[in-house]
Amino acid sequence: MRMVQAIIAPERLAAVTTLLAEAEIFRMTVSEVHGVSDMAGMALADVSPEPMVRIEVGVNDDFVEAAVHAIEQSGGERGRVFTWCLDEVVRIRTGETGPEAI
Repeated sequence: MRMVQAIIAPERLAAVTTLLAEAEIFRMTVSEVHGVSDMAGMALADVSPEPMVRIEVGVNDDFVEAAVHAIEQSGGERGRVFTWCLDEVVRIRTGETGPEAI
């Protein structure tokens, strides 16, 4: 099980969720965030955080490549994709654990 997290431009959200759905990935968390990058040589007072969107998707191992590919293909030119291992997942409503909870 893996967590796939992407930080993308807000205007790319619809395109990303469409491609994720085509990859049969439907459950996700979407948050409005602000990011700062490329601030070399700038004073902190001059930095203006840009609005971005964070998408978090817990997937079984078989879906990691499809999730990352969907985000890369539709996420535009700004942003990042991160993945990391999940030790455990529990679906609160049903009590399911592990891959079945995803």
